[in-house]
Amino acid sequence: MQAFRTRAVGVARRARPTSLRTSRSYASESHGHHHHEAPKVEEGLGTAFYVFAGALPVSIAAYQISRPGEDGEPSSLSKWLQQFDYFNDWETRNTLRTQLFEQAAHDKHLFLNAGKSTHVELKMPELIHSGSPLAVPAGHSPNLDHVTEHYRNQAAADEERKAKKLAAVAAAAAKAAEESAAS
Repeated sequence: MQAFRTRAVGVARRARPTSLRTSRSYASESHGHHHHEAPKVEEGLGTAFYVFAGALPVSIAAYQISRPGEDGEPSSLSKWLQQFDYFNDWETRNTLRTQLFEQAAHDKHLFLNAGKSTHVELKMPELIHSGSPLAVPAGHSPNLDHVTEHYRNQAAADEERKAKKLAAVAAAAAKAAEESAAS
């Protein structure tokens, strides 16, 4: 019933005019007034037109220059470019670049496939015995005297090497001082 009532109200509303509505047409409102027109402006062709107009003959000229001559002779552009050394040694450059890339690939594979060193130097041999004696079961403490002796020998050899190097440097300095005093 509601739908019927809504439609009936809509029809009744359209049937009777509620007020005088005058529709306005803006097309014929001159009433003797002058039409206002936009001022006349001289419009140029724009930068894009001139760029295109200039690029067209330049591209045609470049095409003609780059064409090979009769009997398969190189073009004048190719002849001009061959005057520069950069364009003539391309084979050498390509060979050097290939060797460079091959060496880089070899080095990369060398570094990626190299194993890590498992050797750990101890700064002090006393660190071997730094663990808790309570964590070692009875009768299982190993004899590490040979390890301690190894590190003592290594330190002594290192000190001897340093002493020899310092003696050689001191002897060279003394000889240089003696020569400069004699001159």
